[in-house]
Amino acid sequence: MALMAIAIVAMSFLSYELGIVLGDIGTATKYNPPYLPTKCHGNRQDQFPPGNLFVSVSEGLWDNGAACGRRYRLRCLSGNDRPCKDATIDVRVVDFCRKSPCPSTILLSGDAFSAVSHSPSAKINVEYIQI
Repeated sequence: MALMAIAIVAMSFLSYELGIVLGDIGTATKYNPPYLPTKCHGNRQDQFPPGNLFVSVSEGLWDNGAACGRRYRLRCLSGNDRPCKDATIDVRVVDFCRKSPCPSTILLSGDAFSAVSHSPSAKINVEYIQI
């Protein structure tokens, strides 16, 4: 059992170091305030997680509202002019994309976007996995 745990940890480390993708791939853009009201919890301020690391999701992730409160681990993979920071963040779904068509798979709050990208207006490719 311990040997299997060591093997899993080693594979996780190697896959990260080699750039192997373990989650889903999509695109992300930044969205700006006002963030309220949201489709998940209206005008409640307590829906936003500490650090304001939250997202609005497109139809593919929305799941008829079941996405509300879901958490994702996300990192930037690529984009024009090398926008990615070497960071992985945890975000919470608080809203459904208000634009039609939605400009990306995930719309990141300003704080979430600046945590993973150097470029404030870039459309980036991201890896995300539900946690």
